[in-house]
Amino acid sequence: MKDLARLPSLNGLRAFEVAARHLNFRLAAEELGVTQGAVAQQVRNLEAQLGLQLFHRQSRSLFLTEAGRGYVTNIRKAFDLIAEATRVLRPEPAHLTISVAPTFAAKWLIPRLPDFTDAHPDIDLRIVASDRISNFQTDAVDLAVRLGRPPFGPGLVAEHLFDQVVIAVASPAALQRLGPASAPCDLLGLALLHDAHDLWPQALDLIFPDGAPAPAKNIRFNQTSLAIEAAMAGQGIALTPQFYVSQDLAAGKLVACFDLELRTGADFYVVAPRKVRNVPHVTAVRDWLRVQARRI
Repeated sequence: MKDLARLPSLNGLRAFEVAARHLNFRLAAEELGVTQGAVAQQVRNLEAQLGLQLFHRQSRSLFLTEAGRGYVTNIRKAFDLIAEATRVLRPEPAHLTISVAPTFAAKWLIPRLPDFTDAHPDIDLRIVASDRISNFQTDAVDLAVRLGRPPFGPGLVAEHLFDQVVIAVASPAALQRLGPASAPCDLLGLALLHDAHDLWPQALDLIFPDGAPAPAKNIRFNQTSLAIEAAMAGQGIALTPQFYVSQDLAAGKLVACFDLELRTGADFYVVAPRKVRNVPHVTAVRDWLRVQARRI
């Protein structure tokens, strides 16, 4: 333990390693979050402790001396040993990436994340919100939740999560502003809020089999979540999978309209490669999704 007293400053060693990597005190200072002068001073102090010159300093360049080249190789090995010892002592959470549609993330997954974090503190869940179909290899995605019909592709396993039952919703304030509605056509006094799925033509055919009257107005969004937010703001009637708004309906923020239940034949599935990385954690997330889906 007496040798510990002879060790140079760890701050000086760190400044030396970073400066040796960049061969530039300014870039080293940016990486370390200190001033250029501080890095230069730490390196000078280290050289004074060692009694050796580690760098050749020229007006616009920096070069390692022969002693510096040999020293930095061993210093890096020492830092790697410290990092590995720390990793073993305090392992990082497992990283698992799940790809979901933006509305699924906003309206269903994110409100339930505290439950997931409490149940699985060892899993660092990374959420990629995109309507684009993920490539499990090139995008480093472990799981995906997608709306569609299986099969989703070769080498993929799909597990049913939700039926898609589409309903029409509006805010109580919008319905009150409209006044008493004695027939479904009266509700068309409100704007129809469309999203990228464009299900209103199918919905209107179901509600008005003999032909639908023209709505007062159409407003279009590229995400279902935006149409839902517009409906809650009293701007019209939105179509949405029922499970997206179950809590809003229970809280009285939205009201179901038209007595509509539209089924398109496409449902929500958890999709994963047949051969997954990190099987225990993928299984844990898939099981958690299944349990949460049953609670709706």
